[in-house]
Amino acid sequence: MALQESGQMYLESIFVLSKTGKPVRSIDVSEYMGFSKPSVSRAIGLLKSGGYITVNKEGHLQLTEEGLRVAENIYEKHTLLTKFLVHLGVSEETASEDACKMEHIISDESFAAIKKHAGL
Repeated sequence: MALQESGQMYLESIFVLSKTGKPVRSIDVSEYMGFSKPSVSRAIGLLKSGGYITVNKEGHLQLTEEGLRVAENIYEKHTLLTKFLVHLGVSEETASEDACKMEHIISDESFAAIKKHAGL
């Protein structure tokens, strides 16, 4: 399954939510992202069938090895790009919004160059 931007956003959200140490459920993702329960349910089904997450009998979401790899990659891009833009003088809010858009389209080569240049 080729993962689109929306799938990457769901994986990143599950990753961020899982960092709290609490089990992550679909309702948590729905509230975090501001999406309807049916939309989240559909996306969770697609991510599950794509091998990016598992769902246990209690409904807790768990990233698979591949899901974690994708989520960590997107999260790193978001975090570094936000810091880089703030360093350039962009407001925190705008930097985070712009980083959220950039993280899905930037090439690995360009991101590595920015990472190296930024020293962050």
